[in-house]
Amino acid sequence: MFNYLIQIEYDGTNFVGWQSQKNGRSIQDSVEKALKKVLKNKIKVTGSGRTDKGVHALSQYANFKSKKMINEKNFFLNSMNFFLKKKLISILDLQTVDNEFHARFSAKLRTYEYLIVNRQGNLSIDRDRAWHVKKKIDLKLMKKGAKLLEGTHDFSIFRASSCSAKSPIKKMHPIKIINVNGKIKIRFTSKSFLQNQVRSMVGCLKYLSTGKWSITDFKRAFLSKKRSLCAPPAPACGLYLLNVKY
Repeated sequence: MFNYLIQIEYDGTNFVGWQSQKNGRSIQDSVEKALKKVLKNKIKVTGSGRTDKGVHALSQYANFKSKKMINEKNFFLNSMNFFLKKKLISILDLQTVDNEFHARFSAKLRTYEYLIVNRQGNLSIDRDRAWHVKKKIDLKLMKKGAKLLEGTHDFSIFRASSCSAKSPIKKMHPIKIINVNGKIKIRFTSKSFLQNQVRSMVGCLKYLSTGKWSITDFKRAFLSKKRSLCAPPAPACGLYLLNVKY
């Protein structure tokens, strides 16, 4: 058997998420159907993470095992993209990996980026690809709140009730916040994340930076570990799986 790793970009707007589900079309299903057409065999792919409904990816990774050796990389990529282009899914790269390699469990770091457009005018180009926040965001306050999330903590407040992670304790690497002409990008890096963690953190940072919460309120909510005290999660449309490091 040959083990292959593919790099995938997708617009998640019209999908139920990465993982196969009975209630709608998923990215995983679409990729597996394309692989079956190209390799003439039923192929199961394993993603590096399960992005939710409406979440996008600039660099999702997945591995699959095949009895056939893929000799022509460019032919494979062109064929896959031919079948996937109408679905707004792109296969960016293919590489051979060891048989023990697992796209999810072999990952060392995952980076997500959240995009907020902070302006009065409605979104046109970034519609369904960013969170439109009209109220003025205090970037200094947002960065102050983000600083409190860095390091190893119990992130229970940001954890969805359906989350299957064994522990709510995660290590958050330094959070980067960049503002270019009202486009605010918040970048989170950790080995793994709880379900809804990033969107919940962004929701709380938005409450803080728009004056809904004080920094004391933010701290109190975070330290409480109570999901009921979390601000409403940011919408899925602004979230991107940016990269996975192996």
